[in-house]
Amino acid sequence: MHPSLSGVIMRTFGIIHLSRKWGYRMISFGTGGWRAIIGDDFTKENVRKLMFALAQRMKREDVADKSFCIGYDRRFLSREAAEWAAEVMAGEGIHVLMINREAPTPLIMFTVQYYGLDYGIAVTASHNPALYNGIKLFTKGGRDAVESVTNELGAAANDVDPKEIHSIEYKRAIAAGLVQEINPQNQYLDAIIRGVNMDAIRSRNLQIVLDPMYGVSRTSLQTILLTARCDVSVIHERHDTLFGGRLPAPNVDTLGALQAAVLQNHADIGIATDGDADRLGIIDDEGHFVHPNQVLVLLYYYLLKYKNWHGPCVRNIATTHLLDRVAEAFGETCYEVPVGFKHISAAMQEHNAVIGGESSGGLTVRGHINGKDGIYAATLLVEMLSVTGKTMSQLMKEIYAEFGTAYMSEFDWPFDQEMKEKLHHLLMVEKQLPAFPIPVVATNYMDGCKVLFENGWIIARFSGTEPRLRIFCEMPTREEAERLTGVMADFLGLPMPVKMI
Repeated sequence: MHPSLSGVIMRTFGIIHLSRKWGYRMISFGTGGWRAIIGDDFTKENVRKLMFALAQRMKREDVADKSFCIGYDRRFLSREAAEWAAEVMAGEGIHVLMINREAPTPLIMFTVQYYGLDYGIAVTASHNPALYNGIKLFTKGGRDAVESVTNELGAAANDVDPKEIHSIEYKRAIAAGLVQEINPQNQYLDAIIRGVNMDAIRSRNLQIVLDPMYGVSRTSLQTILLTARCDVSVIHERHDTLFGGRLPAPNVDTLGALQAAVLQNHADIGIATDGDADRLGIIDDEGHFVHPNQVLVLLYYYLLKYKNWHGPCVRNIATTHLLDRVAEAFGETCYEVPVGFKHISAAMQEHNAVIGGESSGGLTVRGHINGKDGIYAATLLVEMLSVTGKTMSQLMKEIYAEFGTAYMSEFDWPFDQEMKEKLHHLLMVEKQLPAFPIPVVATNYMDGCKVLFENGWIIARFSGTEPRLRIFCEMPTREEAERLTGVMADFLGLPMPVKMI
């Protein structure tokens, strides 16, 4: 994409680009890796600079003699960017394991773990709009790289002189044995199949509708479910780099077609995954959207009550406190961490947690990979329906009856640098708060400005993946949540109503 065209698109989408230094296009990591607009910051030169910096890091850490894993999704330029990355690594004498087809991000994380590698990458922008691409970095154990690593790597990459970079053309690198194409899908699928009760699933013959959202989950998820004798229908499965003109994020606004298909097919569940399949969205048997918060609570409750697991859970600061109530009822603890799945993975390991997740739809379970996996989570939900013999709507009613209701409102707004600085100073420096109509119990500035009430909470924070301010509010009813969101938005000078996430 020509820079001038990308500028038009940015203005159209209300995006203000902030990362410029001395006229060069910049590499900047957020909570979900490095994501940038194609043709603007996501360029061949920047991919090459990032890989060169990573190769030097591997040499300093004396791990350059180990293989390096590369995988990619269905986005525009993902395959090409994966090859650019492989060419640079090969030029530095580092052996590359290239997954030879479009792959879910959790499969790539699994591969890094399976082969005992120190580093790997996924070329993806996950659920971002189609004009984005990016790179997620994984470290030993298939974990999301921690902030200290990505900050150092980004800074080093931005200082690279492109003239320093040596590379070997992709096909020549294969011929020289420096790049090896692999397909670890079977190992990944077998690991998931071993981790769930396939006999229980086979006994139910469930009707399931899948929506890969034009992404990479169809083959993996469909294979697992068909192996378990489920009746599977699939929508939005073709390769479309524009994602059908919609955001490849499984939320209440993007799953209308899946809702219709569930009702039309009298399905037991509808399952959607985002562009790289690390997050999921669910439609229940009644055609209702099941919020990721509810999915987390359902799975934690199921694992504790029906499978007799023991252990705490982990959630980020913007995820439902209903998890806390479930944990307390079973004599367990719920740990709160900042946004970014690397924090969840680290806390899960530290506390030997049963489950960890976030309100945006990512979760993982003890004993699986060290990161979020929409494919495994979906399979576990199907197991839950099979083992309990109950519908998802019935299970949710069971939980609400025991632990009380919780409704979360979620809204977001675009911002520019001036607006960000103003709001950051107001909330995080001056620590001013609106005049809420209910008493404030406590405040939390771990990641954004979080205000706790007796029966709920609200948080305003800047996204780590897009230039947007998000407000989340959880209260016992929709009306209370949206009323408090309006109070916070008015205090910040933000218009209401806005499009719900």
